[in-house]
Amino acid sequence: MTARRRRYRTGGSLAALTFDLGLRPGLGFFARPPGEIYVDTNERWFGFTSCGSDGLSVARRLVDPLLNKGTAFSKAERNAFGLHGLLPPHVALLDEQVDRRKKALDALPTDLDRYALLRDLQDSNETLFYALLARNLAALLPVVYTPTVGAGCENFSELYRRPCGLFLGPPHKDRLDQILANPRFDSVEAIVATDGERILGLGDQGVGGMGISIGKLSLYTACAGIRPSTTLPVLLDVGTENEARLADPLYIGWRHRRLRGAEYDEFVEAFVRAVQEGWPHVLLQWEDFAKANATRLLERYRDQLCTFNDDVQGMAAVATGTLMAALKVTGAPLGGLRHRESAQNGDDGRRHVFRRVPAPHSARRSAWLAGVQHGRRASRRSRNCFCRTRPS
Repeated sequence: MTARRRRYRTGGSLAALTFDLGLRPGLGFFARPPGEIYVDTNERWFGFTSCGSDGLSVARRLVDPLLNKGTAFSKAERNAFGLHGLLPPHVALLDEQVDRRKKALDALPTDLDRYALLRDLQDSNETLFYALLARNLAALLPVVYTPTVGAGCENFSELYRRPCGLFLGPPHKDRLDQILANPRFDSVEAIVATDGERILGLGDQGVGGMGISIGKLSLYTACAGIRPSTTLPVLLDVGTENEARLADPLYIGWRHRRLRGAEYDEFVEAFVRAVQEGWPHVLLQWEDFAKANATRLLERYRDQLCTFNDDVQGMAAVATGTLMAALKVTGAPLGGLRHRESAQNGDDGRRHVFRRVPAPHSARRSAWLAGVQHGRRASRRSRNCFCRTRPS
């Protein structure tokens, strides 16, 4: 068999294609004899290359977080997949695995320690990770996402263990199409992308921003039931202005000053075009971009693909939903409310509110926006209609 560079749309049969073509995940197609498969992206064999009855290598079954079940592999599965001797003899139920991991979590002293354990579990056994998260949602959401994810982003380089998602930077600009065309991403339906410049209230975290993309997509699965195999966290690593990160010898990101201006826009444009080419119907969420880029990028691409910015539109949706729920409870007409809102909650929510009232101009007189002034750089044309003179 000759080496191949062609993109294949495999649907649910990626595993069979991987076996038949001898795909080395992450590095393209290479000719290998039947029954052998690369599962390590380094230049060496992982170890176990014999395959089970369905053509998947033993090693991949144990290291792929979407396939690995740990001690929950049944005796029949261990027979069929050649797993005897590679796992402890006890066959565990998922409930037992959840209890074991929960006990280990509870024994840890800090939430950052718990965050690190959960990230390691997510990268090794996603079935168990999401079972544990879904059954302990109230307790673990603050660990998987805010506020603990902030510390996870700050310590991302120290906590990094295994590849997860895509790290794309200017050195990849001319090969973005090739990277995204890897068949392992054929099933992707939802992408969360960040450039790491405005991570929560922590500022520029560079490559550490990947923690936000991973964490947000974990919520997609745990709270909305989105299949993890269809999600893809992305870090647009365009550098950082964080002096501590640049000086840190353990920092694993692109060690450059952050791209600005035309260079930044050209790279983002190349990324969006590659996304459109690879997944015409994908959902692309922009997450934790600095204010100077967040709304600008949303306005540029919102009509070109299915995309939204959580910080601009998500906050606006929550604020608007809260207001509409209050109207149902109070029975008051929208035009009769006096509404004060931060400008950071986005314009989309305000547009929705004012479209629903018979006299929008009258309703605007009841809305006060904090932080919007004529002549200020932060003020945009779409907000000027809300600017008012403060009464003496």
